[in-house]
Amino acid sequence: MDMKVLAGIAGTVIFLVLVIYIYNKLVRLRYAVKNSWSDIDVHLKKRYELLPNLVEAVKGFTTHENETLVKVTQLRSAAMRAQTPLEKAKADNMLTQTLKSLFAVAEAYPELKADAHYKEIMDNMKELDDNIEHARRFYNAAVRDYNIATAVFPTNIVASSFSFKPEEFFSLEDEKAERKPVKASFK
Repeated sequence: MDMKVLAGIAGTVIFLVLVIYIYNKLVRLRYAVKNSWSDIDVHLKKRYELLPNLVEAVKGFTTHENETLVKVTQLRSAAMRAQTPLEKAKADNMLTQTLKSLFAVAEAYPELKADAHYKEIMDNMKELDDNIEHARRFYNAAVRDYNIATAVFPTNIVASSFSFKPEEFFSLEDEKAERKPVKASFK
Protein backbone atom coordinates (compact mmCIF):
# COMPACT_ATOMS: atom_id res chain seq x y z
CA MET A 1 0.00 0.00 0.00
CA ASP A 2 1.00 3.52 -0.64
CA MET A 3 2.32 5.59 2.32
CA LYS A 4 -0.15 8.38 1.54
CA VAL A 5 -3.07 5.97 1.86
CA LEU A 6 -1.70 4.61 5.16
CA ALA A 7 -1.18 8.14 6.45
CA GLY A 8 -4.73 9.04 5.41
CA ILE A 9 -6.15 5.97 7.17
CA ALA A 10 -4.07 6.68 10.29
CA GLY A 11 -5.19 10.32 10.28
CA THR A 12 -8.83 9.30 9.92
CA VAL A 13 -8.54 6.77 12.76
CA ILE A 14 -6.87 9.35 15.03
CA PHE A 15 -9.58 11.89 14.17
CA LEU A 16 -12.38 9.40 14.92
CA VAL A 17 -10.77 8.35 18.22
CA LEU A 18 -10.47 12.03 19.19
CA VAL A 19 -14.13 12.72 18.31
CA ILE A 20 -15.26 9.63 20.27
CA TYR A 21 -13.14 10.66 23.26
CA ILE A 22 -14.53 14.23 23.24
CA TYR A 23 -18.12 13.02 22.75
CA ASN A 24 -17.83 10.59 25.68
CA LYS A 25 -16.31 13.33 27.85
CA LEU A 26 -19.24 15.61 27.07
CA VAL A 27 -21.73 12.84 27.85
CA ARG A 28 -20.03 12.20 31.22
CA LEU A 29 -20.12 15.91 32.04
CA ARG A 30 -23.78 16.21 31.02
CA TYR A 31 -24.69 13.27 33.27
CA ALA A 32 -22.74 14.85 36.13
CA VAL A 33 -24.91 17.95 35.68
CA LYS A 34 -28.10 15.87 35.62
CA ASN A 35 -27.02 13.88 38.66
CA SER A 36 -26.13 16.97 40.65
CA TRP A 37 -29.44 18.59 39.66
CA SER A 38 -31.30 15.55 40.98
CA ASP A 39 -29.59 16.12 44.36
CA ILE A 40 -30.96 19.67 44.48
CA ASP A 41 -34.36 18.45 43.36
CA VAL A 42 -34.49 15.85 46.15
CA HIS A 43 -33.67 18.45 48.81
CA LEU A 44 -36.18 20.93 47.37
CA LYS A 45 -38.90 18.25 47.38
CA LYS A 46 -38.14 17.46 51.02
CA ARG A 47 -38.39 21.15 51.80
CA TYR A 48 -41.71 21.42 49.96
CA GLU A 49 -43.02 18.39 51.87
CA LEU A 50 -42.09 20.07 55.15
CA LEU A 51 -43.92 23.32 54.36
CA PRO A 52 -47.47 22.04 55.04
CA ASN A 53 -46.31 21.05 58.55
CA LEU A 54 -44.89 24.53 59.05
CA VAL A 55 -48.09 26.15 57.82
CA GLU A 56 -50.17 23.96 60.16
CA ALA A 57 -47.92 24.75 63.13
CA VAL A 58 -48.20 28.48 62.49
CA LYS A 59 -51.93 28.23 61.75
CA GLY A 60 -52.48 26.70 65.18
CA PHE A 61 -51.09 29.82 66.87
CA THR A 62 -52.20 32.58 64.55
CA THR A 63 -55.73 33.39 63.60
CA HIS A 64 -55.39 36.47 61.40
CA GLU A 65 -52.34 35.59 59.25
CA ASN A 66 -54.23 33.53 56.67
CA GLU A 67 -53.05 35.59 53.69
CA THR A 68 -49.41 34.68 54.32
CA LEU A 69 -50.28 31.02 54.93
CA VAL A 70 -52.30 30.81 51.71
CA LYS A 71 -49.49 32.48 49.75
CA VAL A 72 -46.94 29.97 51.10
CA THR A 73 -49.20 27.12 50.02
CA GLN A 74 -49.69 28.59 46.53
CA LEU A 75 -45.99 29.26 46.02
CA ARG A 76 -45.14 25.77 47.25
CA SER A 77 -47.42 24.34 44.54
CA ALA A 78 -45.85 26.58 41.90
CA ALA A 79 -42.35 25.57 42.97
CA MET A 80 -43.27 21.89 42.80
CA ARG A 81 -44.51 22.37 39.21
CA ALA A 82 -41.33 24.14 38.04
CA GLN A 83 -39.20 22.00 35.75
CA THR A 84 -35.96 23.72 34.75
CA PRO A 85 -33.27 25.02 37.11
CA LEU A 86 -34.20 28.59 36.12
CA GLU A 87 -37.92 28.02 36.81
CA LYS A 88 -37.10 26.28 40.11
CA ALA A 89 -34.79 29.13 41.14
CA LYS A 90 -37.44 31.78 40.39
CA ALA A 91 -40.17 29.84 42.18
CA ASP A 92 -37.94 29.06 45.14
CA ASN A 93 -36.87 32.71 45.42
CA MET A 94 -40.51 33.81 45.60
CA LEU A 95 -41.25 31.09 48.14
CA THR A 96 -38.23 32.06 50.24
CA GLN A 97 -39.36 35.71 50.31
CA THR A 98 -42.81 34.66 51.49
CA LEU A 99 -41.29 32.34 54.10
CA LYS A 100 -39.40 35.34 55.47
CA SER A 101 -42.80 36.98 56.00
CA LEU A 102 -44.04 33.83 57.70
CA PHE A 103 -41.00 33.77 59.99
CA ALA A 104 -41.63 37.43 60.81
CA VAL A 105 -45.19 36.47 61.76
CA ALA A 106 -43.80 33.72 63.98
CA GLU A 107 -41.60 36.27 65.75
CA ALA A 108 -44.75 38.02 66.96
CA TYR A 109 -45.90 34.83 68.74
CA PRO A 110 -43.45 33.85 71.49
CA GLU A 111 -45.54 30.80 72.37
CA LEU A 112 -45.15 29.59 68.75
CA LYS A 113 -41.37 30.01 68.85
CA ALA A 114 -41.34 28.01 72.10
CA ASP A 115 -43.45 25.17 70.64
CA ALA A 116 -41.43 21.92 70.31
CA HIS A 117 -43.10 20.95 67.02
CA TYR A 118 -42.36 24.36 65.50
CA LYS A 119 -38.74 24.18 66.69
CA GLU A 120 -38.33 20.74 65.15
CA ILE A 121 -39.75 21.94 61.83
CA MET A 122 -37.45 24.97 61.86
CA ASP A 123 -34.43 22.78 62.62
CA ASN A 124 -35.37 20.55 59.70
CA MET A 125 -35.81 23.61 57.46
CA LYS A 126 -32.37 24.89 58.44
CA GLU A 127 -30.79 21.51 57.71
CA LEU A 128 -32.55 21.30 54.34
CA ASP A 129 -31.49 24.84 53.44
CA ASP A 130 -27.88 23.92 54.23
CA ASN A 131 -28.18 20.76 52.12
CA ILE A 132 -29.67 22.74 49.24
CA GLU A 133 -26.80 25.23 49.46
CA HIS A 134 -24.19 22.45 49.30
CA ALA A 135 -26.00 20.69 46.45
CA ARG A 136 -26.35 24.00 44.60
CA ARG A 137 -22.62 24.63 44.82
CA PHE A 138 -21.89 21.12 43.52
CA TYR A 139 -24.44 21.52 40.72
CA ASN A 140 -23.08 24.91 39.66
CA ALA A 141 -19.53 23.48 39.61
CA ALA A 142 -20.72 20.63 37.37
CA VAL A 143 -22.52 23.13 35.10
CA ARG A 144 -19.41 25.32 34.97
CA ASP A 145 -17.22 22.37 33.93
CA TYR A 146 -19.75 21.22 31.33
CA ASN A 147 -20.29 24.71 29.89
CA ILE A 148 -16.55 25.32 29.66
CA ALA A 149 -16.09 21.99 27.87
CA THR A 150 -18.82 22.87 25.35
CA ALA A 151 -17.25 26.29 24.70
CA VAL A 152 -13.53 25.56 24.27
CA PHE A 153 -11.80 24.41 21.10
CA PRO A 154 -11.87 21.66 19.78
CA THR A 155 -14.58 20.33 22.11
CA ASN A 156 -16.98 23.08 20.99
CA ILE A 157 -16.97 21.66 17.45
CA VAL A 158 -18.02 18.20 18.67
CA ALA A 159 -20.50 19.77 21.12
CA SER A 160 -22.23 21.81 18.44
CA SER A 161 -22.20 18.87 16.00
CA PHE A 162 -24.00 16.66 18.52
CA SER A 163 -26.30 19.38 19.98
CA PHE A 164 -24.73 19.71 23.42
CA LYS A 165 -26.27 22.93 24.74
CA PRO A 166 -25.04 24.99 27.72
CA GLU A 167 -26.83 24.31 31.01
CA GLU A 168 -28.37 26.90 33.35
CA PHE A 169 -26.85 27.74 36.71
CA PHE A 170 -29.05 27.52 39.80
CA SER A 171 -28.78 30.84 41.60
CA LEU A 172 -30.76 32.26 44.46
CA GLU A 173 -31.73 35.89 45.03
CA ASP A 174 -30.10 35.81 48.48
CA GLU A 175 -26.82 35.23 46.69
CA LYS A 176 -27.27 38.56 44.86
CA ALA A 177 -28.20 40.29 48.08
CA GLU A 178 -25.00 39.06 49.67
CA ARG A 179 -23.00 40.99 47.07
CA LYS A 180 -24.54 44.32 48.02
CA PRO A 181 -22.47 46.50 50.32
CA VAL A 182 -23.48 46.42 53.93
CA LYS A 183 -24.95 49.68 55.19
CA ALA A 184 -23.88 50.49 58.72
CA SER A 185 -25.58 53.13 60.77
CA PHE A 186 -24.21 54.34 64.07
CA LYS A 187 -26.54 56.63 65.98
